[in-house]
Amino acid sequence: MSRFKELQKNLFGGQTSNARQFGMIFTLVAIVLLFQILTANRAGVGFGDGLTLRSDNLMALLQQNSYILILAVGMLMVIVAGHIDLSVGSVAAFTGILVAKSMAEWSFPWPVAILFGLAIGAAIGVWQGFWVAYVGVPAFIVTLAGMLLFRGANQFVGNAQTLPVPAGFQKIGGGYLPEVGPDTGYNNLTLLLGLAAIAAVIWRELQARRTRREMNADPAPLWVSIVRLAIMIAVLIFVTLRFAGGRVGTSFPISGLIMVVLVIAYAFYTRNTAGGRHIYAVGGNSRAAELSGVKLKRVNFFVMMNMSILASLAGMIYVARAGASGPQDGLNWELDAIAAVFIGGAAVAGGIGTISGSIVGGLVMAVLNNGLQLLGVGTDRVQIIKGLVLLLAVALDVYNKSQGRFSIIGSLMRPFRRDEPSVPATPSDASAPPAKTTVAG
Repeated sequence: MSRFKELQKNLFGGQTSNARQFGMIFTLVAIVLLFQILTANRAGVGFGDGLTLRSDNLMALLQQNSYILILAVGMLMVIVAGHIDLSVGSVAAFTGILVAKSMAEWSFPWPVAILFGLAIGAAIGVWQGFWVAYVGVPAFIVTLAGMLLFRGANQFVGNAQTLPVPAGFQKIGGGYLPEVGPDTGYNNLTLLLGLAAIAAVIWRELQARRTRREMNADPAPLWVSIVRLAIMIAVLIFVTLRFAGGRVGTSFPISGLIMVVLVIAYAFYTRNTAGGRHIYAVGGNSRAAELSGVKLKRVNFFVMMNMSILASLAGMIYVARAGASGPQDGLNWELDAIAAVFIGGAAVAGGIGTISGSIVGGLVMAVLNNGLQLLGVGTDRVQIIKGLVLLLAVALDVYNKSQGRFSIIGSLMRPFRRDEPSVPATPSDASAPPAKTTVAG
C-alpha cells in the first residue's frame, strides 16, 4: 500500500485536486472509448471504424459545444466566488439578435458588430454586477430577473423572427483554420497548433521540476515525468492528426481555437495572479477575505461582468454557426454551463474549482450527449440520462462522505469549511486565500 501511495503522490503531485483532475480525464477517455466500441458494434465494423473518434464527428462535437465550454469558463469564476448566474442563456440570445440586426439593418461591418456585441455584454455585466456587488441583492435573484428580462428583450427586438448573418461573420462559429503552405495531406496550421500544445506540455513539466528544485523539494522521479509526458503527448498527437486529417476544407474549428485561447488566458489568471486568488478567497470565506484586504465588491462586480461578456461571445459564436439569430437561441444554456462546472469539481459553497476541470466536465457532458445521439437515443432520454449523471456524480460523493469513506468533494472542501473559524491573513498576504484553523472535536 505504501508503494501505491508513493506512486499516486508522484503521478498526481501529492495533491487531491490533481488526483481529481486526472480521474476526470480518465473518466472522459473511458466514455469516449465506450461510445467508440458501441458505435462500432452497432455498425458491425471494427473498433477503429467507430463513429465517435471520426474526424468529422470530433470537429462537429467541438463546434457544437464550444459556446457551452466558453460559458463554463465564466461560470466557474462566478461559482467559485460563491454566486450563480441564471441569465447567461438569455444574455447570449439578446446579444445575438442585436448583433444580427446591426449587420442586417444597420449596415455594421461584421468586425464592428463583434465589438458591438462585446460592448452589449459588458453593459449588461455592469448592470447585474452593480446590483450584486454594490446593492447587495443575491446573484440568484439578480440573474433570475435578468433571465426573464433579456429573454423578453430578445423576443421583443427580434419579433419572433430569424435574422441571417453574413458569411464573414459565420466563420467565427462555423469556420476552420485555413489551408496554408505545402500539400502534406494534413492541415498545416492544425499540425502547428498540435506541435505548440506538445511544446507547452513539455515546458510545463520541466518548469514544475525546476520549481520544486528551487524550493528544495524533491521532484518526482524522472520516469514518472516521462510516463506523464508520453501519455499526454500520445493523446495530443492522436487528436491533432484527427483534426488535421479530415476532409479537405475542414480542420480545427475557429470556435474551438477561441475557446482554447480563453481557457489558457483564464487558467493563467485564476492560478497565477492576485486577482484570481482573490476570487478563491472570497468564495472560501468572504468575511475573512475582506478583513485580509481583498476588495470584496470589486471581485463580485468583476465576476458578474466577466460572465456577461463571455455569454455575449458565446451567443455570437452560436449565431455564427447557425447562420442566423432566432427566438429560441440560448434556451437552457445556463443549466449546461452549471452542470459542466459542478461535474468538473467545483464546490456548491464556492472557493473550489478549476478552469481545466470545468472544461473536462463540459466535455464529459458533450461526449455523453454526442455518443447517445450516435446510438440513436431520443432527445428526451438523452436529457434524462444527462440529469441522472449530474445527480449521481454528486450524490455518490456525498454518500461516501457520510459513510466516512474517501470523498472527493469532502476532501476538497475541508480546508474551506465556512463553519470553521478562520485566522485572517495580514494585509500583505491579501493575494492569497485566507488561512484556516480547525477546531478539534
